[in-house]
Amino acid sequence: MRPNDLFRMCVQNLLRRKSRTFLTVLGVFIGCCSIVIMVSLGIGMKESQEKTLAKMGDLTIITVNAPQSGRGKNKLDEALVKRLRTISGVEAVTPKQSLEAETINLVTGTGRRYLADWVSVVGVDTDEMERLGYQITEGRTAKKDGEVVVGQYLAYNFKDNMRPEGRNMVDRWSGDWDENGNLTNVPPPYFDPLKEKKMTLEIENDGKKVTIPIVPVGMTKEDYSKGSETSDGVILSLSDLRKILDKLQGNKKKAVPYNSVLVKVSAIDQVEPVEKEIKAMGYNTDSMESIRKPMEQEARQKQMMLGGLGAISLFVAALGITNTMIMSISERTREIGIMKSLGCYVTDIRVMFLSEAGAIGFIGGLIGCVVSAIASVVINLASLGFSPENILPAIVGGEEVSRVSVIPPWLLLFAVVFSVFIGLGSGYYPANKAVRIPALEAIKSE
Repeated sequence: MRPNDLFRMCVQNLLRRKSRTFLTVLGVFIGCCSIVIMVSLGIGMKESQEKTLAKMGDLTIITVNAPQSGRGKNKLDEALVKRLRTISGVEAVTPKQSLEAETINLVTGTGRRYLADWVSVVGVDTDEMERLGYQITEGRTAKKDGEVVVGQYLAYNFKDNMRPEGRNMVDRWSGDWDENGNLTNVPPPYFDPLKEKKMTLEIENDGKKVTIPIVPVGMTKEDYSKGSETSDGVILSLSDLRKILDKLQGNKKKAVPYNSVLVKVSAIDQVEPVEKEIKAMGYNTDSMESIRKPMEQEARQKQMMLGGLGAISLFVAALGITNTMIMSISERTREIGIMKSLGCYVTDIRVMFLSEAGAIGFIGGLIGCVVSAIASVVINLASLGFSPENILPAIVGGEEVSRVSVIPPWLLLFAVVFSVFIGLGSGYYPANKAVRIPALEAIKSE
């Protein structure tokens, strides 16, 4: 029997009992919708968790610390930095060194008007900042001696000496909080650090005072996975920081080990293996993986639970397909006998019934996917608000958008393929039953 004949007979047989076919397809459609919607809710939950973690910091950053606070044989030095760069999956590495002193003041403005009586000063490899994922919101990274990058909220640390005590600082936490936990209507600081042509670092330690002029050329977005200096500190090159340390040490110059080393990997799934390799070297590590992994596991468990509930509906639909095909065989016993007596291959008869069962699964799965996609958009719109500007974010999402339901393309493809396999599996027994009916007995059947 030619494929065209099989297709034509499949369509004719499905249309012969329209009500029965419709109800069977409806069962598959409901089961498919249940699976897709349930799994999409689990994926949406996972996406929301990852966005929440991303707000806390870069998920692909690993902080390497020396064991026992730097004591012992394992030091954070240049040899380690070179070794870390050879690890598979590592994109960028920079040592981090903090300036530790009794007093660190930052002064700017005409007549020393603005003063920050404490500021964190950190040295990094400024050539690696962009590759490490430092987000420069304004300006650029430091390229020359004396140039620095300041934290996003550094300006709020300054006091205005022209104002009375108690009212000489701007409280950036005095704004309003939105429903997502973000600050809005934040009052502006007294000045823009990037518009100040020059600032002065005043450092005092062990009775030695050092004054260093610096030029802010960029501002980095707050990211605590890289350090608090991205919020309210000053980031300069390691060479500039070394010069400051040399001035503070005077004639007693000695090598100072790095405080930590930042390692950026190529993807989230590379964090765990790279972290294990670094720990095997004898170093301690910190990353968002310790928080992300349990949350991801919890989301996966809920996703499997929701998907299992949807699969029950599809299993019930599979029983409906089996019942429909058995009834169809009972009604078409004479037809099967005639086909056998005319020399039709047993394989063709089996394929014919399997095609009908598979077609029911395919049609139900396809309609289920379309309806599920529409339902997903409606669910997201209900969460974001029913307005025209929220339609596109409800479909494709966005950095600041948390969708309740997320349906990736692979889920729709899986649902259709799974529905077809359910149909074929449900039709296998009835198809085998059909080919086992003797031709003579079938022809005599009423």
